[in-house]
Amino acid sequence: MAMKIPQSGLPQMLKDGYKHMQGLDEAVYRNIAAIKELTQITRTSLGPNGRNKMVINHLEKLFVTNDAATIMGDGTNFVTVFTGELLQQAENLLRMGLHPSEVIAGYQVASKKALELMESAVVETFSPSAPEAELLKTVRSAVASKQYGYEDLLAKLITEAALQVMPKNPANFNVDSIRVVKIMGGSIHDTRVVKGMVFGREPESVVTKATKAKVAIFTCPLDVQITETKGTVLIHNANEMLNFSKGEETQLEGQIKELADAGVKVVVTGSGVGELALHFLNRHDMLVVKVLSKFDLRRLCRVTGATALTRLGAPMAEEMGYCEIVETVEIGSDRCTVFRQEEEATKTATIVIRGGTQNAIDDLERAIDDGVNNIKAVAKDGRLLAGAGAVEIEIARQLQTFGEKTPGLNQYAIKKFAEALEVIPRTLAENAGLDSTEIISKLYAAHAEGQSTSGVDVENEENGLLDAKAHGILDVYSVKQFGVKLATHAAITVLSVDQIIMSRPAGGPKVKENKNWDED
Repeated sequence: MAMKIPQSGLPQMLKDGYKHMQGLDEAVYRNIAAIKELTQITRTSLGPNGRNKMVINHLEKLFVTNDAATIMGDGTNFVTVFTGELLQQAENLLRMGLHPSEVIAGYQVASKKALELMESAVVETFSPSAPEAELLKTVRSAVASKQYGYEDLLAKLITEAALQVMPKNPANFNVDSIRVVKIMGGSIHDTRVVKGMVFGREPESVVTKATKAKVAIFTCPLDVQITETKGTVLIHNANEMLNFSKGEETQLEGQIKELADAGVKVVVTGSGVGELALHFLNRHDMLVVKVLSKFDLRRLCRVTGATALTRLGAPMAEEMGYCEIVETVEIGSDRCTVFRQEEEATKTATIVIRGGTQNAIDDLERAIDDGVNNIKAVAKDGRLLAGAGAVEIEIARQLQTFGEKTPGLNQYAIKKFAEALEVIPRTLAENAGLDSTEIISKLYAAHAEGQSTSGVDVENEENGLLDAKAHGILDVYSVKQFGVKLATHAAITVLSVDQIIMSRPAGGPKVKENKNWDED
């Protein structure tokens, strides 16, 4: 009988069925390979010439977009692509014989140095004193990477909306003040900014306009109250039947009269409106709007200063809101309701997007969302860097010089970090169908001659280079700063893993499904 050789170490301590992988080959390289697969997916979507992905989610909803946040759920393309490249360069170093801890130490030094160099690479600073031209510049680059060709049109609309809601101190700019309403039909050129809050439906009531109106907001349905318990009512004759329904009517009319007596002109509900309630509301000349999204209801509460009530009845003075103008406007062939405040404190702007298909409108919404968030970032930190891959090449060039002067094994990781930064201009060139190797060498030559804002020209195959600053292609400093920090952190986290322990799947063998058991 053959002797069973006892297992030693960790596998002996684990139950049967557990998987244990350790060392560079089994743990580190496998993680790097998985991340490489992910970055290959999003990398082709980077920049103005990025290709679209068709994503079908768990609810079988189809998205067609080149927005990395939509494809993956979180994180932007810059971070993803840069992390993948850092890990690929790290893999080369590990295969050369460096230890993961040496690579990690080098990356930490390189990241710190890269952020220092980034501060000195700032080309412009956003000043709130001349906002429109400045804002247009910052928004244009963000929109161009999502909707190339429509960047001027969309940037103008986003800037117009932002300036309508911009507080006296730009640092307090709130992203939520700019809403997007999507209305099918027309073309992208029919997209416009409406001052105020727009809802894509007309009022339920006969009254369609109210000025200087008190607003009451309810989350409950405006209808006859239904008792929670089931009950049986025994009715003997027609009179009892009439009196039974009359009691409910009288109660509902009393509640709506209370609203009218409190001075309420506009009633908003997050639920349904009963026919009987609508009849009484019309009788008291009130405007009634249904807002079915609880997020929109919350925004409207903030805009009007009202409190959403869960019970039907007259709100107290502090629970009531106020709106300067509530009116119905026609956009395309759709009738919409606009809540507009003329005073500074509660201003809201809405961008009404028009387009031929739902997918096109959804993608426009993502581009607008990027632009609005860019304004928020610039309002807090106004520093701008040269875009089109210019800042990456400039930092890479200076990092390589820094790496040459660094003693010890750190220099290898620093040089690889610099090499990884090349991935952004290289990808921009590849996605535009240019020769990336030639473009990178031209960029290095231009930057060595002192043209520190020279970047990739995705439209010009002859030269392939442009002055990013002169062409108004600018990246927000804070976005790039956090991008480098997060990408380095993610790469270091992956390199820190040296063992993978996987538990055995729970449960016994899967039961065979026989879906057609009743076919006969």
